[in-house]
Order: sequence, then structure tokens, then C-alpha cells
Amino acid sequence: MAEKANENLLEVSGLKMHFPYHTGSLWTRKKGHIYAVDGVDLSIKKGETLGLVGESGCGKSTTLRAIAHLYRPTAGKVVLKGQDLTAASPAELMKARKDMQIVFQDPYASLNPRMTTRDIISEPMRIFTKAKLMSLTKIEMDERVEQLMERVGLSRFFKNRYPHEFSGGQRQRIGIARALALKPDLMLCDEPVSALDVSIQSQILNLFKDLQEEFGLTYLFIAHDLAVIQYISNRIAVMYLGVIVELSDSAELYKKPLHPYTQALLSAAPIPDPAVERKRQRVILTGDVPSPDKTRTGCYFYDRCSKRMDKCAKSVPRLKDAGSGHQVACFLFHDPE
Repeated sequence: MAEKANENLLEVSGLKMHFPYHTGSLWTRKKGHIYAVDGVDLSIKKGETLGLVGESGCGKSTTLRAIAHLYRPTAGKVVLKGQDLTAASPAELMKARKDMQIVFQDPYASLNPRMTTRDIISEPMRIFTKAKLMSLTKIEMDERVEQLMERVGLSRFFKNRYPHEFSGGQRQRIGIARALALKPDLMLCDEPVSALDVSIQSQILNLFKDLQEEFGLTYLFIAHDLAVIQYISNRIAVMYLGVIVELSDSAELYKKPLHPYTQALLSAAPIPDPAVERKRQRVILTGDVPSPDKTRTGCYFYDRCSKRMDKCAKSVPRLKDAGSGHQVACFLFHDPE
């Protein structure tokens, strides 16, 4: 049983998501690509939470959507429960979606304003029943809706209300209930608390933890707030310009960040202890984030790194183990070749 609990539920290798675009006039038009995700490797074990963190525009949400196949990946593999989704037929992909559901960032935009709470939560069940991938009667769906509403902290008597009648936190609870409707194994959480007040954030985070323990859920959890990521995650992956630059156990990463970008990120996060905060040395990044429409011949962080070396401009460092499973993509921690 212990072996089974440690196997990977999700494995992502070489994931790329490149978006084509055109520039110039009709006669001088040139085609280029935005390299939003440019070779992501990660895995998530059953029952764990992998936090994905990085600055705005680094490719976190695009990675999540490519994993869910809301975007068709340009290259790479996404293997869920042993099945390669990138090679799956539409029917196979539809069946796999039952095991993988999304909680979106904006609870005001992710719910249909013309549908009642009952219809929103039961919609996945109706779709999969119609596709003959599950079998539920209308009465069974209504019972499941009421059970889910109460489980996420909403009264079942609100099931005929519309989204505009709820607060932001309540709407996000509806979104979580909808994601749970098909009893998924993996939940992809795209900054699900960033649009909520701080007091409500803690309630939703605790709800995620309780649901994980109760239903054995696995999370890929995206957030900007480093305190949120630290609280919810077992392991953390740090993303920069479409690639993972560091991957480690949560406690280890906050205790001993290795990559210069991770060090800069953590130095910017406030610590609620004036004595510690006064002694901390802030890492200030210089320069601008490079344009994502150019291919890289060297380290993706080269332009902003204060510790760069000559070889950083010539080749791209890959994730390598720096000890105790702590992986980092930086030549400072690579053995000389």
C-alpha cells in the first residue's frame, strides 16, 4: 500500500506551449511565436500538493491549461494515471477529464450568471451522463448537489439562487463544489484565492486541506502569494519565463533557496517579525523580464542575474539534484563537466 501511495498521479515532461503571432503590414508580415511554456518537467504524487509560483506572465496558468488540454500542447507529454493525454483521442480525453478538474481564479467570471447554483454544480454530471460516461438520475444529481453545497460550506437552500446573489468567497465555494462533482483525483487550482479578501482566503485554503484529507485529492496549486504557497504545498516548483528553475520540498525551499531568482522572490516577501525583517538582506533584481518571443541560447535568468558566468550565456542549465531531492537549474550548483 505504501508503494501505491507514492506513485505519480501526474507526470509532465518536456511540456511546451508556443503561441504563433504575426507582425508588420500585409506585405511585410512576419510570423513569430510566444514561448509561453518552454520545456516543463514535473510530477505529482497521489495525495500531495505541488505549488507552482512565479511572477506574472511567467507561464504558470498556461502550464495548467496545457496540462488540462484547454490548450493543445505544442510539444511534450502529459501522463495522467498512466495515460498519455497528448496522444489521446477526443473520446479518451473526454473520459480522462473526469479525473482532472479545474478551480479557476476569478469566481465572478467562471460562473455562468444565467444558471442557478444547482445547474452550475450539476452541469458536469449532466454532460458525462449524456456522454454515457456515468449514469445518474435527476434525483441523484440533486442529492449530490445538496451534499456538495453543504460540504463546501453553503446551505442547500441556496441551490436555486444565481451567482450575483453570492459574495466572492461563496462563489468560489460553488466553483469548488462544481470541480468535486465528478469525484476527480487531480484538481488544478489556478490562483483560486487571489481575488478574495485575506480573511476569506484562509477559510478557502483550510477547505482545500480538509477536502484533500477527506477525498484523497491531489492538487497542482498556483498562487502569487508566497505565504499561501508555503501553507498549502508539500513541494514547490519555481517558474521563470516558461521553465522550472527550482523544485524542492516546501520547508527546504523556504529555509535554503538555491536559485538566484528564488532568493530574490523570497527576499521580497515580508516576514511578520520586525527584528528578523530588519536583519534581512533584500535582493534587488535589475533589468526587465526578457521578451518571451525569443528563443534562448543560455540561461533564461541571465539578463537579471547578479551571479552570472560566461557559460550561462552559452548553454541552458537543466534541473539537477543538489541534494535531498532539491533540484535547481543553475550552473552554480552543477558539477563541472
